Amino acid sequence: MRSLGRTWWIGWILGGLLLSAAMAAAVGRFVEQRAQAESLAKIESDARLRQVLLTSEIARFRLLPLALSDDRDVVAAVRGGDAARRALDRKLAALAQSTSASVIYVIGRDGLAIAASNWDDPQSFVGNDYNFRRYYRDAVRTGAGTQFALGTVSRRPGLYLSRRTADGGVVVVKLEFDRIESEWRAAGGITFVTDAAGVVLISSDPRWRFATTRPIEPAVAAAVRADSGAAALKRPPFAILDDALRLNGQRGTLQHAVTPAGDEGWQVHLAMPLPPTIGSAVRTSALAAAAVTLALIGALWGLRERSRRRAMRTIELEAAVADRTSALRTEIEERAAAEARAAELREGLRQANRLAALGQITASVAHETAQPVAAIRNYVAAARQLLMRGDMRAVDDNLGAIARLTDRIGLVTAELRGFARKGSGTIGPIRLADVIDGARLILKERLSEVTFVVPPISDELMVVAGRVRLEQVLVNLLQNAIEALAATPDPCIAIELEVEAEMVSLIVADNGPGIDPDVAERIFTPFVTSRETGLGLGLVIAQDIMTDLGGTLRLLPSERGARFALTLRRVP
Repeated sequence: MRSLGRTWWIGWILGGLLLSAAMAAAVGRFVEQRAQAESLAKIESDARLRQVLLTSEIARFRLLPLALSDDRDVVAAVRGGDAARRALDRKLAALAQSTSASVIYVIGRDGLAIAASNWDDPQSFVGNDYNFRRYYRDAVRTGAGTQFALGTVSRRPGLYLSRRTADGGVVVVKLEFDRIESEWRAAGGITFVTDAAGVVLISSDPRWRFATTRPIEPAVAAAVRADSGAAALKRPPFAILDDALRLNGQRGTLQHAVTPAGDEGWQVHLAMPLPPTIGSAVRTSALAAAAVTLALIGALWGLRERSRRRAMRTIELEAAVADRTSALRTEIEERAAAEARAAELREGLRQANRLAALGQITASVAHETAQPVAAIRNYVAAARQLLMRGDMRAVDDNLGAIARLTDRIGLVTAELRGFARKGSGTIGPIRLADVIDGARLILKERLSEVTFVVPPISDELMVVAGRVRLEQVLVNLLQNAIEALAATPDPCIAIELEVEAEMVSLIVADNGPGIDPDVAERIFTPFVTSRETGLGLGLVIAQDIMTDLGGTLRLLPSERGARFALTLRRVP
């Protein structure tokens, strides 16, 4: 009997240990899978955020060639002249330094670089032939181009963004990603970007550049090498296994997340090791499960032995469960707070983008409607005085002028909505005299503060334009001139005409202090202004309008004051 009892108790103990081990393994696996899923979700969120920041960086530099394509210094350099090209060299060097661009250069119609920000460097791009570059050919053919490749001179990889100029040249900005790669390294893990063919272009580990992430056809590999300038595509330094990444020659895997392809077909990959807290949580959970199982067995044992020991075991078990529950609740709250902060950051990025666009539109509307509103206010004040004198005919004239100004505000806002669509509005033959009369109507009171000289203009002199948009440009120039003459004795604004067989130039000149040379070089750049209250958008919008009308807006040299020339096609 004693032998049978001993055997029974040994079997009971072995069964309890096996059950405890099974419960520990099951609970540990469950906790590990849940922790891995939460960690992978965080990695996917971080990867999307890094893709947004990379896309924003590229978008910021994409605006640079677009802005320079209509720059007057670029146009002058493409048309020819060593002096214009050397001046453009210095301008590009300053712009590259202020924007952190790797290099900015302009290619002439023959495919040779005529100016570059690194003009004074031993490896200057000036004079190099870029006819073989795809970004140059695409810009000449379609107006814009994008290419990731090694530099032919520096042998450093980068993204080339190109834009065709009005005279057939091409502006190119090279963007290198050293700073972004360094930030990725500091943030931890391994971050890399692949193109549509699966070739690594950007990586926190520079040794991975131009490595393939999957097998590709020989013809595709040859095309990638020819386009990027890479001597060879490297073998992948890792293997991608679903949501994991295994580095060659190393044990274990990293969690791996990849974002959907963007506009360029680029995808951002992020590989991170499992947080050390996961292993700790798994071990703790497994031990807790084992402890729970053993405690239950002990409780059963206690039922057979003594009720007092059963009660003590139960109390200890409840305390252990309460402590673990509290720890898990704290961990869940911390993870929820981290996710909330990440969501708030992403929403902040989206909100900043929306506010930037809204700010530009609001600034444009305010700038273009402020002048007619001011004119209406002056007409109302004059009408009240005329009513007091009983001059009803003059009051009726003022009310008619106010009605025309309100109609004009509606037309101006309609034109501003058209700016977003590029090319809206009717363009055709208009009388130049009507345009000048319209500008006089808007600025009637302001022009009374200065001497305004207008030459006789024949009603038969007609140009190709849109009346409201051309009036906007003229009103902007006159308004700027009036404000510039605020402290000038005997202020005067003169309209000059230069009529040729096919073109008509309308010149607005004043006898004010003129424009500072430093500002004059960037006068048609957004947010550049010489006035403390100016937005720096008026001349940019005016130049854009003149381009849409098929004309030009230029700042002319002047010994005194400022001279702006509007040039348009003449109607025969």
